[in-house]
Amino acid sequence: MTATVSTPSDRRSSGAAPAPARVRRRGQRSTAASVALHATLIGACLIAVFPVLFIFFISLKDRNGWQDPTGVSGGLGLDNYRHVLSETEFPRWFANSVIVACGTMVVGVFIAASAGYAISRMAFPGRRPLMWTFLVTQMFPVAVLIVPLYNILGDLGQLNTYTGLVISYCSVSVPFCAWMLKGYFDTIPVDIDEAGRVDGLTPFGVFYRLVLPLARPGLAVTAFYTFLTAWGEVAFARAFMNSEDMATLSAGLGTFVGQHKQEWGLMTAASIMITVPAGLVFFFAQKHLVSGLTAGGTKG
Repeated sequence: MTATVSTPSDRRSSGAAPAPARVRRRGQRSTAASVALHATLIGACLIAVFPVLFIFFISLKDRNGWQDPTGVSGGLGLDNYRHVLSETEFPRWFANSVIVACGTMVVGVFIAASAGYAISRMAFPGRRPLMWTFLVTQMFPVAVLIVPLYNILGDLGQLNTYTGLVISYCSVSVPFCAWMLKGYFDTIPVDIDEAGRVDGLTPFGVFYRLVLPLARPGLAVTAFYTFLTAWGEVAFARAFMNSEDMATLSAGLGTFVGQHKQEWGLMTAASIMITVPAGLVFFFAQKHLVSGLTAGGTKG
């Protein structure tokens, strides 16, 4: 018995054409891969949103709602929000936090922008050690800085004051912001500075009138970072603000939950209200955040 081998010419003569192979384009996913990807993204979104929604749900129950979060006893309402706004020092804490956070944002962005521009454009003795100093200061945890900062502010008479707390927050946020803005200023052509000097502008005039308008994305990132640093910080606020009328939101929330009382309903209601200003700042700065972080992170 002899085996017959079909040749390509025989297949063509018999009329049997090979099935065309399906070629998937580059970047095109299969149906199973798309389903798995979307399921993963939906799961990640649910995991990220669930804590916020759970806290919001607890804030709508009575003060002991945390002990029975899934029960129906007590119903849902806004009693916790009314109590926090009318019967606690929350409005005062909120005003203190706004003053400190806005002051830290303005002072921190101005100092960081000036330092970043000087390091990016000017050659002066100690320029390189200064850059490394900015990085080294980020290695110290907040707990290590409390005692020396407390002694310094005490010698300056700035304990329990807005100024002292703003200085403390700037000492933490300015080094990182200056390094990031230095990278962003490196992306702006030096020819703009030279053209400004030819037109008679001083170095500060070039910086203020020409460079800063072009650095809005980087400034938005630093403003957002400094605001959040001051808005949600707890350790410095509780250590440097000794009186209740000068306490910020992060320090004032600790009064709702102590050793002998746990007002979880009030705690969660205040926590939800605290997130609103941070969300508004993010909303107005979001269009600049991506470009500012990218430019500041890729240039060194």
